[in-house]
Amino acid sequence: MDLRQIYSQIIMENSRSNKHRHEMTDATATERGYNPSCGDDIHLSVKIENDLIVDASFTGTGCAISQASASLLCGLIKDKTLQQAKHLIETFLGMIKGEIADDEILEEELEDAIAFKNISTMPQRVRCAVLAWRTLDLIIAKQTGTPMTE
Repeated sequence: MDLRQIYSQIIMENSRSNKHRHEMTDATATERGYNPSCGDDIHLSVKIENDLIVDASFTGTGCAISQASASLLCGLIKDKTLQQAKHLIETFLGMIKGEIADDEILEEELEDAIAFKNISTMPQRVRCAVLAWRTLDLIIAKQTGTPMTE
């Protein structure tokens, strides 16, 4: 099995997973992420205690790319500080833009989210992949008063 097949399998498994797909009644922040070009529509919820993301979930509809990306994001940010989560957003977006290409760093920091590394070869799918990450960036910006990632 080549790397592309493994990445496709990671995306498909996470797009179907319900592990992080649920409403969070005790969320401290929830934001909607919407992609008007294709209709992806998510609500990302996080529970933050003392600057630490203790839980994350999402609900919504969309393509396999957006749903898998949201699921992977939720798993990755649990037990991370807002600053660490912001760094993950910057790393993910840097990977998508081709600014960060070191697989060792990407795999260490993004774990299975590295499966989206080559999404930039499909420009119409980039917005799908980054939707949850941009939504989390908005949550962090509102919580901390810092600007969103470019």
